[in-house]
Amino acid sequence: MSSLRPALVAVAVTLATTTVTALPASAATPAITVENGRTQPVFSYADAVREHVYVESPVDSDADGALDKVRVDIIRPKESGPGLKVPVIIDESPYYDNSGRGNEGERKVYDAAGNVVKFPLFYDNYFVPRGYAVLNVDMLGTTKSDGCPDVGGKADVLGGKAVIDWLNGRAKATRADGSPAVADWTTGSAAMIGKSYDGTLANAVAATGVAGLKTIVPISAISSWYKYQRSNGVIYNYDYASWLANYVDTDPEAKCQAVRDRMDAEDGDDTGDYNAFWAERDYIKGLLGDASKVRASVFAVHTVNDLNVRPDNFSTWWKALADRGVPRKIWVGQTQHVDPFDFEGRRGLWVDTLHRWFDHYLHGVRNGIAQEPRADVEIGPAQWITQRDWPAPLALKASLRPAADGSLGLRPAARNSTATFTDVAMSENDMVADVGTARPGRVAFTTGALPLDLRLSGTPTADLRVKLDKPTANLTALLVDFGESARVDWRRGQGITTLTEEDCWGESTAADDGCYRKVVTNVATRPLEIVARGWIDVQNRDSLSQAKPLPVGTYGTVKWLTLPQDYTFRKGHRIGLVIAGTDSTYTGERGTGATVTVDLSRSSVAVPFVLGTPLADVPQDTARFRGPDRVELPQPEEGFTFF
Repeated sequence: MSSLRPALVAVAVTLATTTVTALPASAATPAITVENGRTQPVFSYADAVREHVYVESPVDSDADGALDKVRVDIIRPKESGPGLKVPVIIDESPYYDNSGRGNEGERKVYDAAGNVVKFPLFYDNYFVPRGYAVLNVDMLGTTKSDGCPDVGGKADVLGGKAVIDWLNGRAKATRADGSPAVADWTTGSAAMIGKSYDGTLANAVAATGVAGLKTIVPISAISSWYKYQRSNGVIYNYDYASWLANYVDTDPEAKCQAVRDRMDAEDGDDTGDYNAFWAERDYIKGLLGDASKVRASVFAVHTVNDLNVRPDNFSTWWKALADRGVPRKIWVGQTQHVDPFDFEGRRGLWVDTLHRWFDHYLHGVRNGIAQEPRADVEIGPAQWITQRDWPAPLALKASLRPAADGSLGLRPAARNSTATFTDVAMSENDMVADVGTARPGRVAFTTGALPLDLRLSGTPTADLRVKLDKPTANLTALLVDFGESARVDWRRGQGITTLTEEDCWGESTAADDGCYRKVVTNVATRPLEIVARGWIDVQNRDSLSQAKPLPVGTYGTVKWLTLPQDYTFRKGHRIGLVIAGTDSTYTGERGTGATVTVDLSRSSVAVPFVLGTPLADVPQDTARFRGPDRVELPQPEEGFTFF
């Protein structure tokens, strides 16, 4: 019977039937079993093999003369081995011994032999009984791995790639006693999944084109570290890479100080320009890999109000994958930096969708998920729609144009119409307050009351013609919804409140119960919402890598993309455009003090509205809309941490 086992397993994993498949040896021996397009929980979680190995990477990031080894903690079905090979789900993370993983901050728990008995998150509880191995990988420089973290660079990327190579027989690993470790229990087919830094590592490894990585599920993940810390030359945080490297590294500080010093020297904070440091950390088109090399399918999840890992990280990655025809799926939410496991009312759907996705791409189950509509989009608090793709496929850009009387409409302003402000550091609260009154640090324009709901889906483009009395200025463009309404309160608790009631996903042991607290979406009623944001340093208007000052007193075109959004302006509300200088809410930069003159007749913001909305009916103001005198929007929570 043993000679028939591989054939029977192959039949089992490629048929989505309504009956349990035949067993390879005896009735007491479980095998991969598929019913209704889903693998079934036939393997014991309690009896699963729990072990760890050290995979040799091709880098020596801590310069100690030895190649860094990556710690890999493994849980897999007891039956897995040469006779029953299983695919692999990997969550590589730098956070297993500091912030932990998930909404409840779970950390690894080890037994006396050094094996993990509590794996964070539900992946092990749910997927191991269904015929998967789950690997929790310590990113190089963190937890029990060797080396130094280099925040998106060579060590980060090649350490994770080495694990895929080991699973496919192309890299070496050892056990704690130094004996060789061979992954003879796996098919070599792997997925990488994770939120934030974890998902970023999935993007990075996929961009190398490594063979064996069949799919990735990046959640709130970076595709370009420049976009994470820069916007068109505007710096969000100074020396952030070295700070984050120090945060995730629990070794004595002196060990990796030289690596952090090098990052500070190379990050270009003196200019904000894109350079080789950022090109190494760019997975769309960078030095270590790019979207053109991606072999894996991609199931991306992001939220449009994530101002930690800003949503241009998913929108540009998504477009690059689409241009190459990569098989892909996406969920777009409205909370902040939140895992889809914690989207209100979606937990069961998330687990089932992820299950079907992994079954299809790792076990070869024909369950139809690749033929379903690509995009699930949250259009209101815990209100979702499904559509063919994202952005909405029928969205078309309409140019909204500012006028000298403070109106915003579809017609260009009169020739020689201008508006002037000074580039000073202002908070967003101040930028959007009392928009009907002139303020020295900003200019503001509004439509009349909308006659119908108007949905934005995609990325607005700010297109301004300006002149300066100094070589450069920082510019901010804000698209604002003025009108009282209940909206997702993404500023408070990332947009969710954690309840005491739990639900459970998968099987449990005394050490790892697979149960998690439920959540609800936070909602707040406010008189306005800043919908889209965009920032640029004028001297980077033509190039991110080569600054070019705008000749003083000369008009020049400054055109850039804001952050993407999916948002519905409600009937009776007004759309506002605010143009200002340095946004002190999201950057530590100082204003340049430049006087900015905007040529209104040649300036606009192009907004992608869903086709079918009669834009000609959007009125212009004839009387100025004053708006609220002062609205104190809660600021995003201080001290963003990249979890």
